[in-house]
Amino acid sequence: MTPRTRIGVFLPTVGRGPDGQLGDIAACARHAEEHGIDSVWAGDQIVLGSGAPMLDAMVALTTAAAVTRRPRIGFGVLILPLRPVAAVAKQIATLQRLSGGRLVLGVGSGGTPHGVSSWQAVGVPQAERGRLTDDCLAVLPGLVRGTPTRLRHLPGTPMVRLSPGADMPPVLIGGAGRVAIRRTLQYGDGWFPSMTTPEAVAGVAAILRQGAAERGRPVPSITTWVLASLGTQAPNRTAVVASLASGYNLPVDRAAEIPITGGPAEAAERLAAHAAAGADEVVVSFAGGDWFRQVELFAELSGC
Repeated sequence: MTPRTRIGVFLPTVGRGPDGQLGDIAACARHAEEHGIDSVWAGDQIVLGSGAPMLDAMVALTTAAAVTRRPRIGFGVLILPLRPVAAVAKQIATLQRLSGGRLVLGVGSGGTPHGVSSWQAVGVPQAERGRLTDDCLAVLPGLVRGTPTRLRHLPGTPMVRLSPGADMPPVLIGGAGRVAIRRTLQYGDGWFPSMTTPEAVAGVAAILRQGAAERGRPVPSITTWVLASLGTQAPNRTAVVASLASGYNLPVDRAAEIPITGGPAEAAERLAAHAAAGADEVVVSFAGGDWFRQVELFAELSGC
């Protein structure tokens, strides 16, 4: 792993085990900071298709920001079309201020395997998610900064100015398809694929470099999100690969290239593969085991 590659962890905001037990977000965020983790993250969904309990990302990250001073606070990813853009912008600006400018805004359109549950819950047509995402991304920076902004997806509305404004956090575009790459080059400071292989990351990295050169803009950063299962007390590699293959509809041989598993040498090698492919930061969700111990092992193999 190159020295510039940062590491992050997803906080346990989704219930685990038969009783759906949720993590102590404040304690987890402090633990990550104490062990040198660069960033802590939370996923976003109103209703999980699996029925598992899930904490609200905005509230969870606000809690993490309140009990830490150094790690960046990341959405992985905030589903923009699920909520009115002005309301989201107000919350983002507030969290950016309260966190001391540590926010990282991963965003997506909600193309997840969770079905239509969240869309039905808030009364937003899922079929409109792509258009709504682009509309939100176009106006979000102005709203967050507190400059007068017209909401493009609501023709005829007056200018909106939110106060107080804040510095716009870096925007990472989630997804691995053609539309996500287009959005990254049009709106994003970085690309944020999940559960993808180092080979796929390297291929898109080349596309991003070429696209940035054609547009005369900086090359977007790359943050990869993968599954990790470290040490002997966590789920074994076979179980993790099978879970990835099933959950993401991947061939087993491709799924086997994604997770960071095993002892220090094997895990470090897999982490290095993501970095070598072009990842500026590698963020992990833990497949199981004791969350606090998993953070410690991840920090050790990363050289924190």
